[in-house]
Amino acid sequence: MKKGLFIFTIGALVLTGCSSNEGFSGPRDSVAENVEKAFGVKFDPNHDWCTTTSGTVSISGIPAGATNVQLFALISKEVKNDDNQTEIETSLLKLNEATNVGSSVNLVYDAPKDHQAIYAAAVVNGYRMMKQVKNGVADFSGKKSAAARRRAAVAPDYSSMKLFADSTFESFASQRGWFGEKKQYLYGMSGEAYQKWVQKAEPYSAEYTQLFRDLVFSYFQNKVRNLEKIMESKLVNDKVYPLTTGDAPIVVSPVYKRDQATRWGNEVWNSDLYYYYYKEETLTDYVTKGGNAVDFLNALPKYKAIPFNQHFGSTEDDKIEKRASYTLIYWGDGEPDYNTPGQAFPAGYKIGFMVRAKTTSEAPRKQGELYGDGRLNNKINFWPNFKTSNLGTDGPRACWLNVEDRLFLTFESGTDDDFNDIILEVEGGIDPISFVPEFDRDFYTFCFEDRELGDYDMNDVVIKATRINETTVEYSIVACGAYDQLQVRNVNGATIKDDAEIHALFGVSTNTFINTVKGATSLDPVTDQVTVSKDFSFLNAATQPYIHNVTMGKDIKLSQKGEDPHGIMIPYAFRWPKEKTCIKDAYLRFNEWGQNSRINSTDWYKYPVEENVY
Repeated sequence: MKKGLFIFTIGALVLTGCSSNEGFSGPRDSVAENVEKAFGVKFDPNHDWCTTTSGTVSISGIPAGATNVQLFALISKEVKNDDNQTEIETSLLKLNEATNVGSSVNLVYDAPKDHQAIYAAAVVNGYRMMKQVKNGVADFSGKKSAAARRRAAVAPDYSSMKLFADSTFESFASQRGWFGEKKQYLYGMSGEAYQKWVQKAEPYSAEYTQLFRDLVFSYFQNKVRNLEKIMESKLVNDKVYPLTTGDAPIVVSPVYKRDQATRWGNEVWNSDLYYYYYKEETLTDYVTKGGNAVDFLNALPKYKAIPFNQHFGSTEDDKIEKRASYTLIYWGDGEPDYNTPGQAFPAGYKIGFMVRAKTTSEAPRKQGELYGDGRLNNKINFWPNFKTSNLGTDGPRACWLNVEDRLFLTFESGTDDDFNDIILEVEGGIDPISFVPEFDRDFYTFCFEDRELGDYDMNDVVIKATRINETTVEYSIVACGAYDQLQVRNVNGATIKDDAEIHALFGVSTNTFINTVKGATSLDPVTDQVTVSKDFSFLNAATQPYIHNVTMGKDIKLSQKGEDPHGIMIPYAFRWPKEKTCIKDAYLRFNEWGQNSRINSTDWYKYPVEENVY
């Protein structure tokens, strides 16, 4: 029979000392000796095995029409970049949610102790307005909508803005013969014209700059392949084109770039933003007559909007700042005219965007036109330097994203598929586009040892729990690495009942390990949703799940201060140790944390040994 060995779950451990293992009997010295033998160290006698905190947020000034209010925790993890330097990777986790709210509400939350911030959010008109919680309070009274925030649009003077013949280039795609005998040209104004055309932009507040960083880079994390998220937005290919309204200038503001400039040949700095436009009925007519939509889009004139080397500093990197804006110009339809000044954009046009990468570093491997519409990337996505992005056929290079009610276009200009290389704010005369990023809920993992003298792989019973909303909690039994007859108590669900034996819930015999042996057939979790009170907390000992060992006639609860870790609770997506692997061997920093819980390796749970976790 397997001795119980404890296991934690996802990201940030929350071992909570909420109750004692009063079911244990026998000589405690023998337990202490077993613990020291299993771990090879003595643990801090004041260790409370708790890395979770709880609280209540008072949210006021909720805008009229808000459909729901949410709480999020910002968490972080140290990672190594390509230069083996330490960077901080952030994530936002949803903690709680309330619907049908009035102008104020109180929300209870549990969060990892090591969280950097708590954000309150109010969903209004499809956008998520956010406010960082300070001293348990979030007040939305001072928040302004985009319409109220944006200064009155003053139409710029288009009369002197003309296309410049010397700024007309054959595209790289055209030079490579990707269109057969057809030619594709790119058009622009003179460099001096762009210097006159640029306008000073109203900068972001410090609060919004922080929100931008926390939200955007929690969603589009650096060096993480984010194509799946892009596709989930459904704002790709033929859906990537916003429609002009004709009632205000269309303004584009570069606000961020990240390309490790000097290392990779100033890839973004040596690029330009282009745009093109068409009417849907013109495209429809072309296709109806037997034409191909991609051919139509490729043949459209492409106009330079922003020379990035005029905006960004040559060594600028990973800096969020809105300081300058460029207004898009309507150059008429058909063949471009070098003698006629541009105009304000009329209504009814769809606009597409393209980045022309033209660095001479490792040319021509790093040179090419990159489109938000993935259908136009079927050649460049397989070009030498760009093919390692694995975007493949129809792979888009840009995505729309909202931070509150501001709209951003995020570009993947390189190879790592994280879609945060260039970020542009687009505002003014286009129809609203709403893509509000969704974030995972915070999960907590309860890990138990089923025997008094355990092996501490902490996988004898593993339960994941998450709060769905104010009054709903979901529990899932995800693993059972024990042969004893075991029950989960205190869930009181329709399936996970106090008298339900765990192996029987999975339809297997008690001599079966469930989801703890690598290579064995995995079984789907057993899940229940239960109703709780609005003041529910996972840290409340009275409502925490615990284990009853029927075979031994004992209860195993979360460990208290001074006890051994027979029961622990960890936040995030924790990966438990595989069968018969002590948690100290699955997480090499665990012992350091156990010896001094206030100082050493408090984030041990974020760094598993891959071959030792399930």
